[in-house]
Amino acid sequence: MQQKILFTATVDYHFKSFHLPVLKWFRDMGWEVHVAANGNINLPYTDKKFNLSIQRSPFNRRNLEAYKQLKQLIDTQHYSIVHCHTPVGGVLTRLAAREARTKGTKVIYTAHGFHFCKGAPLLNWLTYYPVEKWLSSKTDCLLTINEEDYRLARQHKFKAAAIEHIHGVGVDVEKYSPLSSEDKEIRRQSYNYKKNDFLLFYAAEFNKNKNQKLLLRAMCLLKDKLPNAKLLLAGEGNLLEECKQFAAENGILEMVDFLGFRKDIADILPMCDVGVASSLREGLPVNIMEAMACGLPIIATENRGHRELVENGVNGFIISDQNEFSLFERVAELSNSKVLREQFGETSRMKLLKYDTSSVIRELELIYNTYMQREKNESENQYNRAYI
Repeated sequence: MQQKILFTATVDYHFKSFHLPVLKWFRDMGWEVHVAANGNINLPYTDKKFNLSIQRSPFNRRNLEAYKQLKQLIDTQHYSIVHCHTPVGGVLTRLAAREARTKGTKVIYTAHGFHFCKGAPLLNWLTYYPVEKWLSSKTDCLLTINEEDYRLARQHKFKAAAIEHIHGVGVDVEKYSPLSSEDKEIRRQSYNYKKNDFLLFYAAEFNKNKNQKLLLRAMCLLKDKLPNAKLLLAGEGNLLEECKQFAAENGILEMVDFLGFRKDIADILPMCDVGVASSLREGLPVNIMEAMACGLPIIATENRGHRELVENGVNGFIISDQNEFSLFERVAELSNSKVLREQFGETSRMKLLKYDTSSVIRELELIYNTYMQREKNESENQYNRAYI
């Protein structure tokens, strides 16, 4: 019988953005691949896809219906492995899979950055910590994508059968790669930027956590000191219009390009000078990893995900206390030294190799193979017992 795996998350776009190589790996291994999440997008490498009513807010009543949908799905499809992602998707799936686990289904959960962490609000600890610790006992393997979360899960004695650390979701280092000086100039011309423009790039949803306002405040300081600086902001979100209004009111609209949703980030990033990131909290941010793969120095605010990727003074700078003056000074410093930019950029590229998609897939293969072999052994034992 063909083995089946179910991947779950809150929204289906999560898989399109981060996990297609894993879906492909299972298909190539001959497994039947199912995905369950909220949304109607078409996903490759998928045999069946289920649109669930999962909502991002853990307090939304529609999540009760999503739980019922998941439980019925898991109880009737008899999956060998269920791999869940995202906080709400992870909670609902592990609750729904409790009975299936007693019958041999293995449940894997990837924590893409615990909502409770060093510096997180007390409310996050009160809300998410007890739930995640309790549900760890309903988890066969807890995967963490940064060292801080890995240490936290072990120090707080989370009861998952196994706790592992992997290097994120992977970045394609061939797709995201540096350009030569000549190609960078040609690329800039195609996007209507000048050779001497100093381009800063950040791709993120416009929300409170991503904190684009910090970058805009720094641009206000750069307006007179570095007038050729341009901040490229890719993404959409409920704070986009507010940020546009801020830029207009502070006379920096000419220095900021609001790019909206983009599918050509792999083309835009290599022509830039610096990758920047202003978020309050991160698990292990793909946007920084993509910039590093393109050989860019990084200026990022201090949080666990940024600290994992950016070594202060080695491949970029870490900014403490959400300080726009420090950010302004570091941008100015890098703008004045091409040698430092190149040095940091080369180190970024080298540091990023262990986060390459192929490396992460190998890490996951070792973990998956453990449960795939157990499933094979259990099936053989059942077959042998039937004929004794």
